[in-house]
Amino acid sequence: MDELSYNCLIIDDEPIAIRVIKNHLTEFKNLRLVGECSHAIEAIEVLSKIRVDLLFLDIQMPQITGVEFLKSLNHPPKVIFTTAYRDYAIEAFELDVVDYLLKPISLLRFSKAINRFYQRINETAPVAIASDTQADHLFLKADKKLHKILFNELIYLESFGDYVIAHTGKGKITTKERISYLEEQLPKSQFLRVHRGYIIAIRKITAILPGLIELGEYKVPIGRSYKAEVDKITSP
Repeated sequence: MDELSYNCLIIDDEPIAIRVIKNHLTEFKNLRLVGECSHAIEAIEVLSKIRVDLLFLDIQMPQITGVEFLKSLNHPPKVIFTTAYRDYAIEAFELDVVDYLLKPISLLRFSKAINRFYQRINETAPVAIASDTQADHLFLKADKKLHKILFNELIYLESFGDYVIAHTGKGKITTKERISYLEEQLPKSQFLRVHRGYIIAIRKITAILPGLIELGEYKVPIGRSYKAEVDKITSP
């Protein structure tokens, strides 16, 4: 099965902002840019002709603001606001947008927004979309690089305060990130929090012992408050 692709549309009246988003999108092979519009009226025509899964939507634009445009759509795609203004953040999240990015947008911050988009898609998609055959991934920053971690290579995450060690089939990567944030980026059908400091890949479980889970050569503790969740995966 081929990796799923998602159609993206940029709506922004600033050419520099469009160029930055286009450059960032090249890092994500399953995101396909289907158009770029300088104002909302132009975008209406595009949306009527092409299926769009994700909008990168500026707020301050001529004629119609991004917020007004989003409110006018009956069945809007997922939306990431891209703006130079903080003032609209509360209103934006009341509209259930995926994320709110402040310009200038770094690749790291952009990657976090895309990870949230993938999580939203997994939460609402049918089982086939969230299956192991899809090359879902997240990006972790380490050694001044963004490392692409495929979900099917991830064995478990281990937390040390503000840092997390990702144990994968290819080795370990240490990133400055909270484990609670990374938990939000992982599909719940594939990963399970089993301890304050550990998240495991369910498919990597080889045995469950009293107080411990074996993941091949690795052993991970089960926290008392997480035991009920572990019991659920062993129930018929």
